[in-house]
Amino acid sequence: MARNAFPIQTFSQMSPFAPYFIGLDLWRIGVESQAVIAMRTLGMMGLWATRPAEVTRMVQEKPVAAFAAWQAASLAMMRGAGLEATTRAALRPVGKRTGSNMRRLARLGPGICG
Repeated sequence: MARNAFPIQTFSQMSPFAPYFIGLDLWRIGVESQAVIAMRTLGMMGLWATRPAEVTRMVQEKPVAAFAAWQAASLAMMRGAGLEATTRAALRPVGKRTGSNMRRLARLGPGICG
């Protein structure tokens, strides 16, 4: 009997902790993105020291992050990764972007930046 070249991973084959860790990743990305939104909003109101290019940056980075997530998930699937690995691969580029944005904006702090 021939082996399936593209095995399909079911939920019963995943680690029992996989949904927990994926949920933690989603929670962290959500918290970081809300912090970034808050700091950018405060920057637009003049209460956070953001650069003028921040508005353009927040619009331009969305399609780039979405494409990076799609590409990472696609590559993981093409390599035969299971559901957990594919999901985590898709979340990795988005999480890197939200984390770096949050750290960068938090360093600027309250005030006015030119």
